[in-house]
Amino acid sequence: MSGSSPRSPLPSTGDHANRFARQRAADRSAVAEDYVELIADLLAQDGEARAVDLARRMGVSQATVTATVARLQRAGLVETRPYRGLFLTTEGAAMAEAARQRHELVVRFLVALGLDRETAEVDAEGLEHHASDATLRAFERFLAQRPVAAA
Repeated sequence: MSGSSPRSPLPSTGDHANRFARQRAADRSAVAEDYVELIADLLAQDGEARAVDLARRMGVSQATVTATVARLQRAGLVETRPYRGLFLTTEGAAMAEAARQRHELVVRFLVALGLDRETAEVDAEGLEHHASDATLRAFERFLAQRPVAAA
């Protein structure tokens, strides 16, 4: 960013606290969304989702996956079956689909702005969880106004 522009005044204390609270909540839900989305993808691609596969693909330890899956089970998003791996509940599958749609919307928006698909995919991984519904609707409106590019 070049140049210097005047900073906006700080929001009120309550508004500022709400912004940070929203960010922390988005961070917590991002983990759940990433897990259920990856489980759905593994089930679709490989017919199974195992904790070891999640650990490898997410770059975390097996212990981290075990703790997170236990939290997702308590939240009613994931179920385990002995000797059969991980499965999504109806609620977990709905969350995975919503996360997938948000991700693809953000990717399409970033590509429309001129980013290459690979960069857009990487950047969308964080943005998809933190953009508000109002922002996502604005992305959709923006994309709807653009001519469809030939593939």
